Amino acid sequence: MNSSSVVVAAMAALMMFLLLAPTSDAAISCSDVIKDLRPCVNYLTSGTGKPPSACCAGASALQSAASSTADKKAACECIKSASKSLNPNPQLAQALPANCGISLPYTISPSVDCSKIS
Repeated sequence: MNSSSVVVAAMAALMMFLLLAPTSDAAISCSDVIKDLRPCVNYLTSGTGKPPSACCAGASALQSAASSTADKKAACECIKSASKSLNPNPQLAQALPANCGISLPYTISPSVDCSKIS
């Protein structure tokens, strides 16, 4: 499968998630999270080295947008669900915040426990 097919499949999976995602009290929506992290998809699935600047800009925008506990939990749940279908490289996903010079209160992983975010 070529890289454009992988990206199309990943975006289709993310869109399906958006349609099925439950609503919450958070101000941030899953579509906002996906929009911010879309530039990271290729890097997280098949990249090497440092993330592209567009990816870091999106991750930084997400960090700023998810300011309340409810927003952080909502973003975490969205990322957790999306990462199940994307199957990101675990090392790249874990290092993404530090490589972009930000901190997130969770890791980008299909197994992260979003209930522990405060």
